[in-house]
Amino acid sequence: MTNSTEDLIASLSERMEPIKRPANPFALFLKWLAGSLAYMGMLLLFFGLRQNLLIKFHSPLFLAELGFLASIMITSALSAAILSFPDIYQKRWLVFTPVLPLLLFIATLFIAWQNDNPPAPLPPHGIECLACITMFSLLPAAFMLFILRKQASTHYAIAGSIALISAASVGCLTLRLSENTDSIPHLVEWHYLPMIGFGILGLWVGRKLLKW
Repeated sequence: MTNSTEDLIASLSERMEPIKRPANPFALFLKWLAGSLAYMGMLLLFFGLRQNLLIKFHSPLFLAELGFLASIMITSALSAAILSFPDIYQKRWLVFTPVLPLLLFIATLFIAWQNDNPPAPLPPHGIECLACITMFSLLPAAFMLFILRKQASTHYAIAGSIALISAASVGCLTLRLSENTDSIPHLVEWHYLPMIGFGILGLWVGRKLLKW
């Protein structure tokens, strides 16, 4: 009996292929971040930087807006990577890291709106910005979902939602650096509120693509 059991184990072992060890969430995050930064650089080379960018760098509120938007992009990507593991990689607290930069970002926009006197002129376009952000976000979203698809998330809806929010942040940050507008109502309506729509879409996408 013992020999037959050992023979069976040996036979099964010979047929099995070695299982590749999954990457840790920080490796997934760094891979996505490097790809996104390279992608942003190419977009900005193609579309160009806003003409008054050097002047805007003297505005603390503008710098804070960019900084917190970048923080949302980075922390939500890290959160999505951790959510792609069944046990959240035993780092549950990192899942909630996007909350603080999001609150600070909202506060920055509110302060900028309060100080926007006289108000910056509304640009003649609106939906074009949404179209650009959507276009800019497609490749980062596809890349990140492709990475997460290889994982074994048990929180696929939330992971998909946060992943698309992070990808949308890439589009928002790229357009903020290239578009010559500072109208807070325009930015909120056509740049930042659509991020919520990306998050809602991500709930559905995550259920479809990250399920296993």
